[in-house]
Amino acid sequence: MCRLKIISGVLIGITALSAFASDLTIGNADTNLGALTLSGDFRIRYNDNNYNSSSDHKLAFYASKIKLDYKSASNLFGRVEYRCYQFNTLCDFSALVDGYVGYQLNKTDNVKVGIQEIPFGPSRFWEPTWYGGLMSGIGLEDTHNLGVTYHFNLMPKTQIDMGYFGRDGGHYFGKSTDSARYSANFVKPDDSSQSQLKEKNMLVGRVIQDLPNVGDLKTNVGASYLYSQLDNVTADKTGHRHAWSAFSTMSYGNLTLNLTGGQQHISNKDSIHPDYSVMGSFDYAYNVANQGNFYTTNLSYIFKDVGKIGDISPYWMYSSYVKDNKAYQTSTRNIVGLEVDHNNISVIAEYILGKNDAGLNAADFAGSHQSQQDRLVQLLLVYKF
Repeated sequence: MCRLKIISGVLIGITALSAFASDLTIGNADTNLGALTLSGDFRIRYNDNNYNSSSDHKLAFYASKIKLDYKSASNLFGRVEYRCYQFNTLCDFSALVDGYVGYQLNKTDNVKVGIQEIPFGPSRFWEPTWYGGLMSGIGLEDTHNLGVTYHFNLMPKTQIDMGYFGRDGGHYFGKSTDSARYSANFVKPDDSSQSQLKEKNMLVGRVIQDLPNVGDLKTNVGASYLYSQLDNVTADKTGHRHAWSAFSTMSYGNLTLNLTGGQQHISNKDSIHPDYSVMGSFDYAYNVANQGNFYTTNLSYIFKDVGKIGDISPYWMYSSYVKDNKAYQTSTRNIVGLEVDHNNISVIAEYILGKNDAGLNAADFAGSHQSQQDRLVQLLLVYKF
């Protein structure tokens, strides 16, 4: 009864705040002074899994996102996004996601400076899942670092992104040594026998080409590449990381298929542990195999304006990381989900299966050897404002 009262109170507070925030635009975007607009969401989650009985059957506040956007007639724009998560207590982990300013050169081209997503892979999110794909834990998907990017259209159907990132997005507020981060980065390990790596001087490029339509079938193809230097602070040596990806998106009406594949190679200059490196995100550090191939497949469909319900979107995602070291088993994540959107409210149900997946129950993305899959059922109630 007490938990229900707390949830009811949170919902009432969310409704009141969102009603206020939905009209919270200061200024006018059509003037040189510009306008600031506040938006975000609140999330309540129910969790059930087969690997941690203490976290089963809990309905509680999970996360909130606060976003402040700036836009002006002088072609300046910017964004600050901050997120707060609750693992045990309110906002026991929180981090900056974005913090950048930009200039719109014309209708299609722009320059951005600050903490922002790296242009690697087909887009920021490679799939529509709320739990995320496997590669978000390996620092190639939904990764936000400090740098400058240039986006332009070479031709009407050819988009190009180029970026230089001097360092990662930083460590914020949590209980870990160096892993209170929204993005997966190389971090200071908790184990002193492991090397500390710092990534810098990241060069990232991406090209996306729209192909001619075949009837109602729309297709694009693309590729991206990343190169960076890795300072091994422990050994006082410099290694590197390079990764590439190729991808395609095909849509036919409301049906969409995304395919992404690629490879990662990390040289960490660690004579003791040359086959893995320490990364961290969401207040948790883990090992990642230095060499391997990755694959993500996503299939989704949108039923639009279903009666008085709204949009209904079923989806399926499969993601894997196949390591070059034959002693390391393949990491996999499989998600079947359904999202229902009605005005500002979304209800999401996801069934997640993972093996050797540090994002679930495994120790890492390197040498974990699990005999069975981890299972997680996630139900989310999201209120957007």
